[in-house]
Amino acid sequence: MATPVVHSLREQIREHILEGIVGGRWQPGERIVERRIAAELAVSQTPVREALRELESLRLIESSPNKGVRVRELTATDLKESYPVRAGLEQVAAELAAPVLAGDVSALEPAVAALYTADRSGDGEAQVRHTVAFHREIVKASGNAVLLHTWESLGIEVWTTLSIRWLSPEPRAHAEDHAEIVAAFRRRDPRIGELLKTHVLSCAPRI
Repeated sequence: MATPVVHSLREQIREHILEGIVGGRWQPGERIVERRIAAELAVSQTPVREALRELESLRLIESSPNKGVRVRELTATDLKESYPVRAGLEQVAAELAAPVLAGDVSALEPAVAALYTADRSGDGEAQVRHTVAFHREIVKASGNAVLLHTWESLGIEVWTTLSIRWLSPEPRAHAEDHAEIVAAFRRRDPRIGELLKTHVLSCAPRI
């Protein structure tokens, strides 16, 4: 049985605010009131402030002394811009991780199995969650802490979720693409970095 994931209070609040932005509770340009969220969730304002600061670092909201915290006016270009950066990071990660994963791809296999299930059921949220988990394992396998920290700072799960929900691409299967990447690691494909870079860029939203 899988161990349940325990999220910190800040993470739970961040997800609550993110759901509100994605779901339309807060429209672009609309103010998000810190104390109102704290009262609504029965928490102090400190973790709410921390969650808002994190969302601001991801460029989803913006703050100013006179206007408070507001939802940014996001465009398809905003959603697309992180993909070339992510692709470059993952190309380097794949090349560094190749010697490790060539001998043992077991870290990647659970996410692929979960993606087959998510593809069959058409569960978009599970597709995002397991796709991000798969790519995170590759970056972790690189053994480079700076690379992992930089990758994590891009807020990939958030941007992937927004890309899918806001731009409503046609439903697509994800498991086969990721199974092919696993096979490339297993056979020690010398082009693995380029393969992963091309794969990430193919996932960028179309403008």
